[in-house]
Amino acid sequence: MKTIYSGSVLIHPDELDNTWIDRAAALGIPRIGLHPVGGQHAHESMADLLAKLETPAYRALLDRAADLGIEIEYEMHAGRYLMPLSAFEEHPEWQRMNEAGARVSDLNFCVTNDEALDFYAKNAAVAAKKLYRSTNRCFFWMDDAKGGGCHCENCRKLSPSDQQLHVANRVLAEIRKDNPDATFAYLGYVDCLVPPTTVKPADGIFLEYAPIERDFHKPIYAQDAEKNRTQNEHLASLLKLFGTETAKVLDYWLDNSLYSGWTKPPKPFTEDKDVVKADIAYYKDLGFTDMSTFACYLGPDYIELHGDPDITGFAAELRALMA
Repeated sequence: MKTIYSGSVLIHPDELDNTWIDRAAALGIPRIGLHPVGGQHAHESMADLLAKLETPAYRALLDRAADLGIEIEYEMHAGRYLMPLSAFEEHPEWQRMNEAGARVSDLNFCVTNDEALDFYAKNAAVAAKKLYRSTNRCFFWMDDAKGGGCHCENCRKLSPSDQQLHVANRVLAEIRKDNPDATFAYLGYVDCLVPPTTVKPADGIFLEYAPIERDFHKPIYAQDAEKNRTQNEHLASLLKLFGTETAKVLDYWLDNSLYSGWTKPPKPFTEDKDVVKADIAYYKDLGFTDMSTFACYLGPDYIELHGDPDITGFAAELRALMA
């Protein structure tokens, strides 16, 4: 059976316009992912996106993309949106415990508290139904930070990876009550590159590998790049646990938000086509079937300052895989 490959560019919701849609269509990029800005204000960015999705003008953009054969997905750090601070006011025991033994409301929540987990999962199911024209893949990542796990008596028995997977399994079960075909991403990222060992993935959980702490100008497999060796240290074990058939790379080849220090105005961008080519060949050999990349800060304001960005290297490698 022939392996089916795909991929996407992830952009900020306010960057989506007809230019991006036409660019993706012309280059043969099959999917656009909408990625609300992360960080401390990710919950506000997610709320803004959901509000946009209720407007006729934004829906018209998504309809046009679909008419051109482009799929739409939504990938976001959703922890604080799905577990808002207001919930902790009534249920302080839902807060995560830090390493000093104090309940704190800075990140995520106590994932072994069944009531908190049910609350979170039900909010995720509600949000999933609002994602206009989405595929069946769901990407509700937890808060965007290192060291955001809970250290209470029960949670400390679970690694950060096990805590994430415990949440993912529960959220997917809730979403599947309305959408039996839904699947859900485990994000192999920062603290969660080490594979889970205590919790096993439910059917429908797939790996999304996002090596943000890599050296972006050397191939991911480069032995002379210590950062890349560290990012890849557990990759084989992650693929063994989650399988390769649905495994997705989410790399940073086109992420001008990262290269601009997440600060506007965007800096001029030059695609490292040699790294893109080498990385995609490597990921293919490992069994990944989805080659995706952040491509933020390449929208209308970038074009006004610097002209059309060149992303033809990524597009060419992706088209070659899909041919």
